[in-house]
Amino acid sequence: MTTEELREKLQSIKPYDRALYQACKSGWDHIAKPLDSMGKFEELLSRISAIQGKVAADLLRAKLLVCCADNGIVEEGVSQSGQEITAICAESIGGGRSSVAIMAKEAGVEVSAIDVGIHADRKLANVCERKVRPGTRNFAKEPAMTQEEMLSAIETGIQLVSESREQGMTILCIGEMGIGNTTTSSAVTAALLGLPVEAVTGRGAGLDDEKLKHKIQVIREAIEKYGLQDAEKDPLDVLRCVGGLDIACMAGICMGGALYHVPIVLDGFISMAAALIACRVQPLIKEYLIPSHCGKEPAMQKIAEELNLSPVIYANMALGEGTGAILMMQLLKTTNAVYEKSVSFEVAGIAQYERYK
Repeated sequence: MTTEELREKLQSIKPYDRALYQACKSGWDHIAKPLDSMGKFEELLSRISAIQGKVAADLLRAKLLVCCADNGIVEEGVSQSGQEITAICAESIGGGRSSVAIMAKEAGVEVSAIDVGIHADRKLANVCERKVRPGTRNFAKEPAMTQEEMLSAIETGIQLVSESREQGMTILCIGEMGIGNTTTSSAVTAALLGLPVEAVTGRGAGLDDEKLKHKIQVIREAIEKYGLQDAEKDPLDVLRCVGGLDIACMAGICMGGALYHVPIVLDGFISMAAALIACRVQPLIKEYLIPSHCGKEPAMQKIAEELNLSPVIYANMALGEGTGAILMMQLLKTTNAVYEKSVSFEVAGIAQYERYK
């Protein structure tokens, strides 16, 4: 797939059905409770319904896609951990032993760990093999990916949505695993939002002050090296130069969600950076994305404001892997039960509440 073919494909995306959305919202108004009393969940579940083309949100078949990849930028000392951790964690996720796998089992969500670019020369147990290349290059020295590699990772994400839909999945969550990916995400965010690097760069898994300063400097120099401070920058060029294979794959999943009318529940910072890229390429993709939480990384709120995607959970989380998305699925399922099982005003013998303008 070429860049031109991708952009042409994304031009086929249309807004979700507004009439169906309004019908779902009206359904909430007929439940025997104060109007709008379930807050953001009424809007989110109505939007999920409209995306799916149904009169009520279908949350029965949910899957978490965890995009796993290594990042060559770790050579610059921007992370506490070495690249070998990515493969270990991916196997733990796929084998049901990680935090997110345990949470997903409780939430009734299937989990698939996807190797889109892990730096490992062995077959990883319980991990879906979709490797584009064994990790990105060190973007302090050269672009992280070639155009072909970046597009391949994006196409992989789109295909994962198509395959999941064929398997009967009605909603997808995204997560990631990749040492060094808060560095790539900060670089992408700083470039696309035109913000100072220090305003969007956090400590990741726990850098001290000196290493945080070094991380900021590495990102700043890369943005200058590739001319990404230019206001007219191409989001795909930003991704190619300083992004990651995990980000590219998640951007593809966001695109696939809009193409195949599958709601995509976002996770934390890295998934939000992927969403930002996807929405810069095709703004209508935003309508198909469901925010979950606002994590510790300083860029989270800035991306949320840019995309007008308001997170529901404010818990200072920083684990990644899709943990925030899984918590959001629990909340969506619980509140959706109110829509499906509550009695109407008529059945309850209560006068219908009026919506005054």
